[in-house]
Amino acid sequence: MIELDGFPELVDPLLIAAFEGWNDAGDAATSAVEHLEDVWATTALTEMDPEDYYDYQVNRPTVAMGDGGRRTVSWPTTRVSFARLPDVGRDVVLVRGIEPNMRWKQFTGEILGVCHELGVEMVVTLGALLADSPHSRPVPVTGTSSDEAVSRSLHLETSRYEGPTGIVGVVQDACTRAGVPALSIWAAVPHYVAQPPCPKATLALLRHIEDLLNVPIPLGELPEDARAWERGVDELAAEDTEVAEYVRSLEEAKDLTEAPEASGDAIAREFERYLRRRGDDPAP
Repeated sequence: MIELDGFPELVDPLLIAAFEGWNDAGDAATSAVEHLEDVWATTALTEMDPEDYYDYQVNRPTVAMGDGGRRTVSWPTTRVSFARLPDVGRDVVLVRGIEPNMRWKQFTGEILGVCHELGVEMVVTLGALLADSPHSRPVPVTGTSSDEAVSRSLHLETSRYEGPTGIVGVVQDACTRAGVPALSIWAAVPHYVAQPPCPKATLALLRHIEDLLNVPIPLGELPEDARAWERGVDELAAEDTEVAEYVRSLEEAKDLTEAPEASGDAIAREFERYLRRRGDDPAP
């Protein structure tokens, strides 16, 4: 079990988690948490014992050269850190790791143990899935919750999904059963460019976290990385007529069915982000 001896007292903490693997198309979700770790200058708290959860023939340890030329081995694991956000009036706990190969119930119990020890008031899991979504359009992002109270308060869809699930779905279910408010935010990654990274999807997830916390997140070079990624996919598609035609068909279908970038709600959210980045509050 995770031990948090001497852990700090946190202010209204919210937990954000992402896991490599089945829930993380294009590494978009774990890249979003990694970005938050960097820009929020997080402090490490603990990590899970990899012996309990990982098959090293599936998730192999890696060897790297450390200081003085010494070789070091890094083991696959799940790490917990935290950041203080005084401008928000609350702290954030970040969990980033790899979907376990075994003992999912025990793994989820450790996540809930962290929530209990740190007084976490809400859990936000991030995910990314492959979809028939054109790379040239805004990344579809969906927020869902199996907790009806959370769905109502944040105007989210109530999850109706049935079928195979990953560790994100298991964690969400465990939180609901334990009475911990929880929601999940998913970005759609174009299936024809599934290889990581997908900075455009990572950026979309971070913008939704901005909206959730009502705080600007320093994005650094990520917006330019997203534009460069889109230009690169444009060039690849232009070299293959079948791919280009397929992308055009996806664009036409998308444009016919919805235009979220032109909706009043989307425009209002973008304007609020602009004001936050200027340090102003949006008008009431």
